[in-house]
Amino acid sequence: MSQPSALPQSVAAGSQNPVQGSLLLLGSAVVWSFGGTLARFLAVEGWTIVFWRSLFAALFLLGFMLLRDGPRGTATLFRNMGLPGIAVGLCFAIASTSFILALAYTTVANVVLIQAGVPLIAALISWLVFRDRISRLTWLAIAAVIGGVAIMVSDSMSGAVSPIGDALAMLIAFVFALATVITRRYAHVRMTPAACFGTIVAGTVAAVMSSGLKVTLPELGILVTFGALNFGLGLALFVTGARLIPSALAALLGTAETVLAPLWVALIHGEIPRSNAILGGMIVLTALLSYLSVELWRQRRALG
Repeated sequence: MSQPSALPQSVAAGSQNPVQGSLLLLGSAVVWSFGGTLARFLAVEGWTIVFWRSLFAALFLLGFMLLRDGPRGTATLFRNMGLPGIAVGLCFAIASTSFILALAYTTVANVVLIQAGVPLIAALISWLVFRDRISRLTWLAIAAVIGGVAIMVSDSMSGAVSPIGDALAMLIAFVFALATVITRRYAHVRMTPAACFGTIVAGTVAAVMSSGLKVTLPELGILVTFGALNFGLGLALFVTGARLIPSALAALLGTAETVLAPLWVALIHGEIPRSNAILGGMIVLTALLSYLSVELWRQRRALG
């Protein structure tokens, strides 16, 4: 699953540790980049994958919080989530479920490249809802992302691939962007309990929707890796490192997942993106990197 860009717009100067934060964020992007590759090893129903992946991710995240914060601290984190935390958790539930279901209809490249525009979609939502100011450069980047995504999904319009997969990928990008906006508005909400709540919701829905939860032992091993390590560990690395560096740098490092995910699935499974996906993805990445570079410069200047 693509990295959730739900972090405060900046971090206090005293809490910054650029080297440690960058390594943790880069580690999370690399871990997450194997999500599509792991999913391609599983030949079971999508809802079954969602259930087991969510279960092992929830157990990992709960163990992570118990180890880091203790039983009382963990309980306090859940109590303090409030409605913003519940909303963020529901966004994670929708995104993690849609990620698995989308892979049954479209390529890994389409899913992760469409998600690359999350920071810009978040800026657009903030403008629409809160009337936050958007610079001329940001508007240009948003227009470029819309154009790039339109090129990527043109294959589904022509019938070359299923439109369901691209629609789910766009849904993922939207709910991640929404989670970003909520977290920025309610900076006290900790992402870890919200994400854990989201995995519980996703697993519960999947248990109801699945026609059967039986898997083989080798498949169970892949699902443990998929849930606990790919999703759970990736998120733990992300939430630990995200508070140590400016948000633009965090999002910039997260683009490593966008680049690596199609590479792994091409090398291991021979899944080559279509030409429109490559062209549209290059436009989206160029717009995103330009936007994030300017934002990073602004944040560094603001921090002195």
